[in-house]
Amino acid sequence: MRRVTRNFLVGVGLVVVALLALGALPSYLGTGDPYYLTAETTNVTDSANSTVEAVDVSNVSARRYPYLLGALEDGQSDGYQKGPFGLKTAFTHSPFDEYDSLVVQNPDARVDDEDAVLVEYKGQRYRVRVVQP
Repeated sequence: MRRVTRNFLVGVGLVVVALLALGALPSYLGTGDPYYLTAETTNVTDSANSTVEAVDVSNVSARRYPYLLGALEDGQSDGYQKGPFGLKTAFTHSPFDEYDSLVVQNPDARVDDEDAVLVEYKGQRYRVRVVQP
């Protein structure tokens, strides 16, 4: 193999390894106390005594909403730590993304002064919110 070809292949290999390392790095950047997505059963009604709208999440994907489904099954999702300087949130999926997605689907489902969102899962209503104990 010619020297130029070998150097080119080594360079391409180093670039590929560096890109793979950068893709995995944000998941290891975590500082501070973890954030959790929590789900509590509720029967929320508005002042007119009618039922408040909820986001139906009975058919959501576990790949799209891992924190939400973890919270609905266990009461609390796995922990998520923010990265320093906001770097981690730009590269990774977080409970904040899932909460924002639920609010976008139905802005009227927010309860408790916009701190929680009301969801319906398998016929039961839950208050879902992001907390940091």
